[in-house]
Amino acid sequence: MALIHRTTLKPAKVDLLAGWLPTRSWYHGPAAPELVKAGGFRLDDPAGEVGIEFMVVTEGTDAYLVPLTYRAAPLDGAGHALLGTMEHGVLGTRWAYDGCHDPVLTAGLAALVEGRAAAQAQSLTDTPDREVARAYGGVDPLPGLGVPLDTDESTEFTLAGGGAVLELRRVLVPGSQPAAGTRGHVTGAWQRPDGTRVRGLFAAVGPRR
Repeated sequence: MALIHRTTLKPAKVDLLAGWLPTRSWYHGPAAPELVKAGGFRLDDPAGEVGIEFMVVTEGTDAYLVPLTYRAAPLDGAGHALLGTMEHGVLGTRWAYDGCHDPVLTAGLAALVEGRAAAQAQSLTDTPDREVARAYGGVDPLPGLGVPLDTDESTEFTLAGGGAVLELRRVLVPGSQPAAGTRGHVTGAWQRPDGTRVRGLFAAVGPRR
């Protein structure tokens, strides 16, 4: 169970993201974004070592899903996925990574789709996030996730065996639903700049297109 601390964080997560998002192929906003945290959820690391967060940020009317991990030390071989470091008022220096390149997050994502892990509230300890919904029609566990590949709209993981893909939506679309033939999916909610709350597809497992 992740313990949520009420403390300072420098720089703030959205400030760290503001310098990183414009370098992504799926980001379509200005070079100097004005980001607003608009939603998301957490997952618990079974080992209790790594912070796992799926954050939704908005830039104008666009919404982006950003999976992040927070570590007490650098992750070997993941320098290309490092967003930067933050000083946490309780935990000290934290290394923040694009979670798609962190095996702790990708294992948690697969567990979430299958129903072996539950989404947790971003700002409350030991509190499920009831706005996150998931479904899985498979019998066997998902095969291992391959190397993430960024596209114009998402990050895709080819599952071991090559017959299916887990697509993590990066550009969120209100009202979006899994396509026909989808084997599993995750949906969630976020807040638009006008204050309305919307839902859409976060992730889906389906055949390679």
